[in-house]
Amino acid sequence: AGQLAAHLEDTGYLQVNLFDLARRLNVRQADVERVIGILQQFDPPGIFARTLSECLEIQLRQQDRFDPAMAALVANLEMLARGDFQGLKQRCGVDEEDLLDMRNEIRALDPKPGDRFQSGTPETIVPDVWVMPKSEGGWRVELDPATLPKVLINHTYVAEISQLTNQNPEGKAFLDHCQEKGNWLISCLEQRAKTILKVATEIVRQQDAFFTHGVAHLRPLCLKNVADGIKMHQSTVSRVASNRYMLTPRGVFELKYFFTATIASCEGGDAHSAKSVRHRIKAIIAEESLDKVLSDEDIVAQLKQTGINVARRTVTKYREAMNIPSSILRRRDKRLSAAAIKRSD
Repeated sequence: AGQLAAHLEDTGYLQVNLFDLARRLNVRQADVERVIGILQQFDPPGIFARTLSECLEIQLRQQDRFDPAMAALVANLEMLARGDFQGLKQRCGVDEEDLLDMRNEIRALDPKPGDRFQSGTPETIVPDVWVMPKSEGGWRVELDPATLPKVLINHTYVAEISQLTNQNPEGKAFLDHCQEKGNWLISCLEQRAKTILKVATEIVRQQDAFFTHGVAHLRPLCLKNVADGIKMHQSTVSRVASNRYMLTPRGVFELKYFFTATIASCEGGDAHSAKSVRHRIKAIIAEESLDKVLSDEDIVAQLKQTGINVARRTVTKYREAMNIPSSILRRRDKRLSAAAIKRSD
């Protein structure tokens, strides 16, 4: 195992000739293969893989998602890369909707599992907007002045230069031009700050239930909803929401966090946001007991009882996005934990 670990690349892939390694260690190649199989069960999932397809297969197996259709897709990654969906539908035996879902599952996997251990300086997030509760109810939204660029014109210096250029038309024209550009830049920055504040305020207004009650009450919201609310173009809202953060009583969130997809409700009720559905899935799983570990189909049934209409594959996708293992692995972990507690007693 130590020899194999020595040949592990930073990406988590194993790059070694097994025949040469077995001969050097005076062991059978089959024994080396067996040890690799054990090492591939370690975290992070996909480590000690020798190829991209093997890396993806390991992760899918640990998620209990390596069914025959997915195996066919992983075996034909070159077709996926060139967008040969017609050929893949035939190879995998699925329709276009399932194929797109499978492709998204592949995209959610980590092709370089070792990269997460690479050292680097963590980026410090400085919020652009503060959201604070008002004593009379509601929310106060303010810009953080420290994050706003500042441009000032030194009027004392301008006055001194003006005296020197009174008899010089070219110099006076140049000074006037510089002042005009400076004032224009200041005006643009002020308008930018107002736009950021308007977008943030509208997000807070439309997501009031989130700030009051939490993520389970995050409502579906798209760029158009906010753009229509403040009479701005969607592209402007998109630019403002990108890489800008909001400090709230519930934590720091990127503005894009509040834009979330719509999940249909049962019997024509209010729609649900994708993030609130993920939160409910997580809460349902957190309440499981050893005797009642729920499959994704069971979770679908429970969600429908609360008015959320969602497909099993969507539940699987959301569960995996939250790094929650399959029901098989969760049941195994609960049994191991119960056995450990019993032994300690």
